[in-house]
Amino acid sequence: MIYVGTSGFHFDDWKDVFYPPHLKKKEWLPWYTRHFPALEINSTYYRIPSPATFESIHSRTPDGYPIILKLHGDVTHARIDTEWSVGALLESAAPLVNAGKVSGLLAQFPYSFRRNGENREYLARLRAAVPDDLPLFVEFRHATWSAPATFDFLRESRIGYCAVDEPSLRDLMPPLAKETNGIAYIRLHGRNGEAWWGNAGTTKEGAKGRGKGKGDRYDYLYSEEELREWVDRVKELRKITDRTYIFFNNCFAGQAVRGAKLMQAMLDIPRSGEEQVRLDL
Repeated sequence: MIYVGTSGFHFDDWKDVFYPPHLKKKEWLPWYTRHFPALEINSTYYRIPSPATFESIHSRTPDGYPIILKLHGDVTHARIDTEWSVGALLESAAPLVNAGKVSGLLAQFPYSFRRNGENREYLARLRAAVPDDLPLFVEFRHATWSAPATFDFLRESRIGYCAVDEPSLRDLMPPLAKETNGIAYIRLHGRNGEAWWGNAGTTKEGAKGRGKGKGDRYDYLYSEEELREWVDRVKELRKITDRTYIFFNNCFAGQAVRGAKLMQAMLDIPRSGEEQVRLDL
């Protein structure tokens, strides 16, 4: 199975681009689920929502709908209260957990988190804090983690690797299509190198640099040629995995939706019956 979706769904600038103008906000999630078979929730990085919020998400998603929750910044960036934070998120998300909708947890580590013994020990500790039957995926930003030893360690630790597509800048992770726990996971952030570090002129020489450089690193629209690079990788991953998650995180102005729809078409994934969505961003 290949699940294509986006990193979040509740964006005001998606209205009249993906969400029809007549839809109320409470209807956005059901609309989203008609188009995409999985969802990654990023807002849990900033704050852990109340159980009532997760109950609302549960009530508006189909039975068995796969949802990935991003771990709070205390776990990945501050790296404090790790066990408590993981437990608090899962306790609050009990309506989704009990319904079998939480298909994994994502830990996105910052650029400053580099490969060394101390950080490998922290990853092992994090894996121990997550229930054995719940997949844990890690996303690295620093290229030191691209070494073969990383993937051996992740396999031994039962941690899934999250492949990334991001600007071709020095010391950022390259686009490596790997799996380490039987599940492939890919996040596409866009290639807006000019805005990645919050200033202009940082695009590596030779990078495509299609970003608009407006200060939002996720302001980027993928071309079909760029996505074709991942289509070939996904087809290879599909041979060795149970399922593949592909999430577009270039959410600025609904560009993630455009990329996700194009990826579905390129992978020959059957479309939903909702074909009246305007995607000419």
